[in-house]
Amino acid sequence: MIIKVCGMTRAEDVEFCDALGIDLLGFIFHPESPRNVAQEWACAQKPSRALKTGVFVRQGVEEIQAIAAGAGLDLLQLHGGHTVEQCLALGPERVIKTMWPERYPTVERLVTDMLLFAPACRAILLDSGTSGGGHGKSLAPKDLQKLQCPHPWYLAGGLGPHNLTVMKTTGAAGFDLNSGVESAPGIKDHEKIRTALQLLRGKS
Repeated sequence: MIIKVCGMTRAEDVEFCDALGIDLLGFIFHPESPRNVAQEWACAQKPSRALKTGVFVRQGVEEIQAIAAGAGLDLLQLHGGHTVEQCLALGPERVIKTMWPERYPTVERLVTDMLLFAPACRAILLDSGTSGGGHGKSLAPKDLQKLQCPHPWYLAGGLGPHNLTVMKTTGAAGFDLNSGVESAPGIKDHEKIRTALQLLRGKS
């Protein structure tokens, strides 16, 4: 199981999550987000274990590549309308592609798109709402349990200690935590993160 904590804005949160055993740390490069960071600050963060994951919304391939190099990113989460071709250009082994199930009329249509992008990314991230992220809304577990997709997919959207026990029943290969483990936008609550990890992995 992969666990990601997104929206890193403080060095102490990076260090805490890395020491706790979080797999992926999300750094958002989107000026409209309250969790937006400069690539220079992201570059200065040096987790010993966790992979640094850049989150991009509107940038094209060349700009993403430049930021990834400047910030020392390991993975690239595409949180906009990026195409299969753009994912392939950035490297399937590095890309996590975001999709929004609520945009689709049926689960089957969603799975069709998931399979279309599967060769172009390492995993697919299913977020709640119809765009954006960090808004605290959650997807319905009963709908996600119907997904029949062999490609790894992660779950995001309002996840925290209050709902992770139920969300574990969806079959997701990973969980992306953000607003559900914060005391304020960009300010991580270490106790909530610790509790979330215990619920997901049974570790303290």
